[in-house]
Parts: sequence; C-alpha cells; structure tokens
Amino acid sequence: MKVAVWDTYVTKKDGSVMHFDIIAPQEIKDTTVIYGYGKDYLKTKGQDGQPLTSEECRFCHIETVRPQWEAEIKQKGYFIIEMENCN
Repeated sequence: MKVAVWDTYVTKKDGSVMHFDIIAPQEIKDTTVIYGYGKDYLKTKGQDGQPLTSEECRFCHIETVRPQWEAEIKQKGYFIIEMENCN
C-alpha cells in the first residue's frame, strides 16, 4: 500500500506550534477528508477549534506504508506521526 504524507503545523491554544504528519492512503485526494483527520487528532490533544487548512497542512510525498501504521490506517483511515510539541 502506498500512502501520502501530509506535513502539518498547527498553532496551539497556548501559541506554540505543534508539528505532525497525517499519513493516509494515496488515493485520498480530497483535502477536506485529510483536514478532517487532522481535526479529529487535534480533538484528542485538547486543541479542537484550532485552524487546519491549506495554510497549516500540505501534501509532502508518497511512500510505502510501514507495518506499524497499517493496522491503524485500516481501522481509522489514517495514522498520525507526532513530530514536535504534540503533548
């Protein structure tokens, strides 16, 4: 399975910037779906309501799915890689 990596930077409620990647099947081209995945993730971090648009989230590249991502992608449709300030 090939997946798309969406590089995402969202300003948190405290003003710091969280950086994470949204990993989704490459067939998903609708940015509304991708942004929805990001917004679902932000809710789990207490950051619901923060802007997540093309300003914060951009397609980066395509790669082969990694085994540790695959089960969650099949279950939820996406996987999040936390990079910076995601706590």
